[in-house]
Amino acid sequence: MTGVGPCGECGAPGCEELFQTLLALDHGRQEPWGPLHGVSVSCFLLQHPGRLPGDGGARAREFLRAYLGGGLAEVDRLVERARRANSHRMRGEAPEVVREAPREVPRGGYGVTIAEVAVDGTFPAEGFPERVRAWAAATVAPWERHGA
Repeated sequence: MTGVGPCGECGAPGCEELFQTLLALDHGRQEPWGPLHGVSVSCFLLQHPGRLPGDGGARAREFLRAYLGGGLAEVDRLVERARRANSHRMRGEAPEVVREAPREVPRGGYGVTIAEVAVDGTFPAEGFPERVRAWAAATVAPWERHGA
């Protein structure tokens, strides 16, 4: 990735190319990448606020907090609750409230970006879960400082 300048949002060089590589690994559904797909996507989105969905990243932040607090088991519980909530919405029940994103969002200055998770651009399996956990923690911290 020589010659690629730093991203204006996350600060990592070549982040888009790295993200596409990671998605290809994730979609293979193999360990260790597949199970961490939702965590990885949440980290990437929150470090690229220009790509945030309509909820301003509230779900992604909730996802990362669940992961950091209880690992993949807690993420699975959160996903199941979201599925149930979606089925309730279809029946006309009140939707669950999602906090709005802060007016200002963090840009750059993350201690860990996709570049560190990628190591050499290949996202080696060895140590991948630990690198993703560090990425999640580094992603959530600035958002919390911004009141999200």
